[in-house]
Amino acid sequence: MIDVERLAGWLDESGLPGKGEPIEHRYVSGGAQNEIYEIRRGELHCALRIPPTTAPAARDEGIFREWRIIEALNGTDVPHTEAIAVCADPSVLGRTFYLMEFVDGWSPMNVGRGWPAPFDSDLAARAGLAYAMTEGVALLSRVDWKAKGLADLGRPDGFHERQVDRWTRYLERVKGRELPGFEVAAAWLRAHRPLDYVPGLMHGDYQFANVMYRHSAPARLAAIVDWEMGTVGDPKLDLAWMLRGWPEDTNAPEAATASYVDLTGMPSRDALVQHYSEVSGRQVDDMDYYDVLAQWKLGVVLEQGFQRAGVNEKLRAFGPMVLDLMKSAAELAETTRYGA
Repeated sequence: MIDVERLAGWLDESGLPGKGEPIEHRYVSGGAQNEIYEIRRGELHCALRIPPTTAPAARDEGIFREWRIIEALNGTDVPHTEAIAVCADPSVLGRTFYLMEFVDGWSPMNVGRGWPAPFDSDLAARAGLAYAMTEGVALLSRVDWKAKGLADLGRPDGFHERQVDRWTRYLERVKGRELPGFEVAAAWLRAHRPLDYVPGLMHGDYQFANVMYRHSAPARLAAIVDWEMGTVGDPKLDLAWMLRGWPEDTNAPEAATASYVDLTGMPSRDALVQHYSEVSGRQVDDMDYYDVLAQWKLGVVLEQGFQRAGVNEKLRAFGPMVLDLMKSAAELAETTRYGA
């Protein structure tokens, strides 16, 4: 729990609305990396994001990194939580934290496998959820990250040249079995590069789990959230990350179980890629490269979880998923005509 008295003192010193008034607070969600609280004080209504006391010390740097990104997004057309204030003084709440707009919306992660009305029964409205999510990441790719003071956020130079070596080293630290397809995909990625590379702001884990929508139809993105992996790199990798595992036929029965959300009635992958291109202004003729990289990279990331799973059934389930991802990445690498 947060120390309300200390928070009140800091809010007063920061000149935020509601000075001297009592604070209402509510725990919203959290895990090993972050906790979120809803804060109300007079006219102030916001969300407080803070690492738990058990999180590694480096998480404070990560929180400040997130803050820099959402602050940079203020004034842009990217749906996001407006940045309000940040505190890096551990004497206040023990950890670095920031305040952001409290979004009036809903998360796909809070509605189970189904969709809320009207997206549960209106497939045309449901398709809008995917278009809205695609538009959000396309708008993100257009942000002038240099003008927004984010030139030191990542290392855009040599981004693609580093990918295979970086994630191969990552796998070697946790490797406990052979992963068929890993070397095939890795060799293909080393031998190929995108047709062009225009650095831009990336979310790093762009998917339904990390967006919020406005209530009711038509589908409108309320905010992109959870910026732990945010960096400056190649934004088209965000699109590929979002579309990994997208069913070829979203009207087929398997579309309902192809993801952790029901993709039945969603637009085709090609339609979403084209929508991204139109909004972002980026060419998409080389998306096969990003698809191979996204599947291969996710396989490496999930393998770490599998190798430390123990009796954790959720992490053990990553085992066959990793094998499928590596197989898919290798097959696409071997069959794509891109770069031939």
